[in-house]
Amino acid sequence: MFDETFRIPLYADLAAVGVGSLQGALFAAGFKRLDLLGVAIIGIFSGVGGGFLRDVFLGTTPAAFADNWYLIVATGAALIGMLLQRLLEKADPVITVLDAISIGMFGAIGATKALALGMPVVPALFIGTVSAVGGGVLRDLMLNIPIALMHVGSLYAVASLVGVSVLVGLLALGVAVIPASIVCVVVTALVRLLAVRFGWSLPEQRALSRIRLRRQRQVEQVIEEALHTGTITLPITLPEPGDIGEREPRAGAEDRDVDQDPPAERP
Repeated sequence: MFDETFRIPLYADLAAVGVGSLQGALFAAGFKRLDLLGVAIIGIFSGVGGGFLRDVFLGTTPAAFADNWYLIVATGAALIGMLLQRLLEKADPVITVLDAISIGMFGAIGATKALALGMPVVPALFIGTVSAVGGGVLRDLMLNIPIALMHVGSLYAVASLVGVSVLVGLLALGVAVIPASIVCVVVTALVRLLAVRFGWSLPEQRALSRIRLRRQRQVEQVIEEALHTGTITLPITLPEPGDIGEREPRAGAEDRDVDQDPPAERP
């Protein structure tokens, strides 16, 4: 029975919440139709959302409701991000580093707390990842925009999952929870920052990007040919991703009606 939870000083936990709220407010401030209250609320949920979802899944009292300072710090950071948007945008690299460290801390706290409550390893990994990225998910849901976690290629959730996986592996090898959690934070931050620096993304996303680029080039070739010849053949049929290199001539294709009208050409 794993009965020890990674605990960090309250000021460090509040700093992580503050960074999340700051980023959330900076992001929301770009939506011109949001009023001041709306930006503040988005910032608050960005900061405390991950921990809130973690505790809801674990069936415990949310940490944000167990101490006055969580909501106070989240609100203050959101207001700062809203009022000093242009100034803080110049310090974006620093905020990115702090955010990478904060998701590592939230992941370690979430995973060890789940293990301490008797959860199996796989659900604990899920709880740790949700704890790290839940604030961003709530932010996008409240803004009614596509969830960035599912569309961007910066390995935000993957970085957290890698970190908490290393944490669980070290715990299984008998490493104490504090050193294992510190390694989790470092690994998560490194993966996140390297992904941002070098533009790492999942293979599926790169494959889809190549397909889109290939389709765009095909359309450009058709348009260029039309500009030179003055005609364009309709309809233009582009292959589907799963059909590229897989289509073969159908049997009996030569037996089609030869009197069928050819595709219409338009000047």
